[in-house]
Order: sequence, then structure tokens, then C-alpha cells
Amino acid sequence: MAKEIKWNKRFDIGVDSIDKAHRKLFSIVHKLSCLNENENNGPWACAEGIKYFKNYAITHFAEEEAYMKSIGYKGYEMHKRLHDDMRDKTLPALEKDLKTSKYSKESIHHFLGICLGWLTAHIMIEDRAITGKGINKWKIDHSGKTALGLESAISDTMEEIFKLQTDVISEHYSGENFGESVISRLIYQSKEGKQIQFLLIFEEGLVLHIVNSILDMQFRKVDKLVSNTFKILSEQTTNQITAHFPSSHSFELESSHLMTMEQLQREFCIEYSNYSFLFDTGVGYFAFCIKSV
Repeated sequence: MAKEIKWNKRFDIGVDSIDKAHRKLFSIVHKLSCLNENENNGPWACAEGIKYFKNYAITHFAEEEAYMKSIGYKGYEMHKRLHDDMRDKTLPALEKDLKTSKYSKESIHHFLGICLGWLTAHIMIEDRAITGKGINKWKIDHSGKTALGLESAISDTMEEIFKLQTDVISEHYSGENFGESVISRLIYQSKEGKQIQFLLIFEEGLVLHIVNSILDMQFRKVDKLVSNTFKILSEQTTNQITAHFPSSHSFELESSHLMTMEQLQREFCIEYSNYSFLFDTGVGYFAFCIKSV
């Protein structure tokens, strides 16, 4: 991963103070990745590096928000919401994961993958939009009562069906690669021709845990049988979640298929989801996204 974490000039947005902070953030993540790849480094080294990244990121958010205010940036409120989500939910949740697992390789990969993915997407899209070099993807803030209802429905369903407790990592998941995953896309259509797309991205370890528990077997890798079982379970999970909302009864499943991570990230490059959550279950991460097609 360390070789992939390099600053690219195309990330520059044209504001020296912001570009300098972004370069610094990439440098910190690069160093963290190198620490993680070196077996001689103990958890304390990563812990100190992660603490520094967190503090620097929070300071940068405040400075960037002050700049947006100074120029009267129209997308300020939504942009700040993304910062708040990262600062108040994502970073504390990732830190909790690290401490609970005693800085396991898996939890460090979660941290690096999500932070690097968030940084890259945020800089290339949301930050470039500040100076008119791009168009912000999170145009509408779907974090009101409906979002809270969805979040609750997803958590309740995971407990009802799979006996898993969930913690919210992010309310604005944007395709970050948090580990090897199995991805299911389901498209529902109403009689009036309206379509809704659901994306379920489950970490492989979580998929194995769920399938093994249900089938009372001990699969050690995600093979075709496990993938197909997950595809069926993703439909049942989606139906259970949407059952909490009366308006969903007019929609019927039109198609479902599995996707690769590359296909998922291309999907997010084209357009973000209306609602997009990332959760931790204690045995793996999963994301649940909804988009009107």
C-alpha cells in the first residue's frame, strides 16, 4: 500500500495553504503505511502516528472551513457536514476499532484504507469544487429523519437476521476500500417506472462469519457457493430493511448481481448515492447505499 500513497500534482486545488495541508496528510498516511508494513514496529508507533494524523486532519478541517467562509463558498454547509462526519464519527470509530483489536493488521488496514480513500475522493471532488475546478458530488444533505430511520432499520435488521450489533462509521460512505469485500447490487422498479438501486458491500470476513453461522459450516474463503449465498442474503436483508418504509411496497426486484471493487468505485465516480452508510459489526465492516436511478 505504501507505494500507492503518493501526492500527485493533479490533487492541487490552487490554494497554497490547503494544498500544503493535503500534501502533509498524504505524507502522514504514507508513513503510517510504511510503519504498518515493517514488522519491527509495535502498536505504539502506529498509535502515535494515527493520533498525529487525527489531530492534523481536524486542524486542517477548521482552516479549510475558515477559507470557504472567507470566499462565501455556496457549498460550505454540505462540505462542513462531510468534515463533521469524518471528525465526529469516522475517526473516533476507527480509533475504537484499533484500540479494541490492539492495533491488529486488519484494523490498521481499515484505518488506512478508509482514510486514504476518503482523502483522495474528498480532495479530487469536494475540495476542487471550492475553487470551481470541479462539481461537488454531495449536493444534497440526506442526514435528516429519513437517514436516521434508515440507519436504525439497517441496525435492527442486522441484529434480527444475523445477531450482529452495529456501530456507524460514516453517514457519507463514498466507495472507500476498507478490505477485500463481496459486493451486491440490487435494482428495484415500481409500476410507474421509478427505480431504486441498493449496494451492499460486505467485508469478506463478515460474509464468511454470516454464511458459516447460517449454514453451520466452516468455509475459510469466499468461493462461488459463499458468493451466491451472500447474493441471496443481500436480497433478504434489503427486503427486511425496506419493509420499515411503507412506500417501498410498490417496488419489485428487477435485477441483482455481484460487482467488483473496481466497478463499485467507477459507480461512485459517476454519481454518489442518496444515502450511504458504513458500519462496523465487530467481525467486519459493511456499507449500505441507496440511490434513485
